[in-house]
Amino acid sequence: MPRRLLRLLLSGATKSVAIVALLLLWELAPRFELVDPTFLPPFSEVLGAWYGLLQNGQLADNTLASLTRSLSGFGLAVVIGVPLGLLIGWYRPVANLLSPLLELFRNTAALALLPVFVLILGIGETSKISIVLYACLWPILLNTISAVRSVDPTLIRLARSLDLSAPRLFQKVILPASVPVVFTGVRLAGAVSILVLVAAEMVGAKAGLGYLINASQYNFAIPQMYAGIVTISVIGLVFNQLLVALERRFTAWRAPLGG
Repeated sequence: MPRRLLRLLLSGATKSVAIVALLLLWELAPRFELVDPTFLPPFSEVLGAWYGLLQNGQLADNTLASLTRSLSGFGLAVVIGVPLGLLIGWYRPVANLLSPLLELFRNTAALALLPVFVLILGIGETSKISIVLYACLWPILLNTISAVRSVDPTLIRLARSLDLSAPRLFQKVILPASVPVVFTGVRLAGAVSILVLVAAEMVGAKAGLGYLINASQYNFAIPQMYAGIVTISVIGLVFNQLLVALERRFTAWRAPLGG
């Protein structure tokens, strides 16, 4: 047990070296005027601004607004994208019917459609959640379709030789084999949900981290602007780690015995 704990500590320290080096460079470069501190203040000043935003409630309010929109759009994308992807990947007639539409919309950037969403749905919450839903849907949908179609044919033939019905074949073979690739799409969508939302919040929003960054830049509150950017980075990192943990939970059966 102590040896395993030591390995975990060493692994954590190794993974932290690059981040610590980056923060140290961020702190020292402005102080030694390697960069203009007006436009890139030291990290300690950004940290102070972050704490000030936390104390006055602005950080919590804007973070809550962004998380609500992001998680709503992301959750809807998972609920729609995974079943639809399984259906398209498994049933060829459905794929043939929907393929032209998929090819049309998959190549249309979400942010390019932002004005359309705003015109149709207004500048309220609906348009922001919808743009996140649209952006997240494609990585989930396309990876799910790919997951189903890339299942080892030998497994399918073996299952059919055991006289499994189509629903049982789908449940016992297709779904478990698809999970890792599906989660790849889900993790990509998790990152997209935050990035697209921040961009959308810079247009016609009155709350959210994107609004906070845009307003800080407009008012030349540079430390607060970087504080918002750091907050987004941390949220993205935490969200990704949660999805990784969830993926490990659902794919525990793939771990080698005794691993």
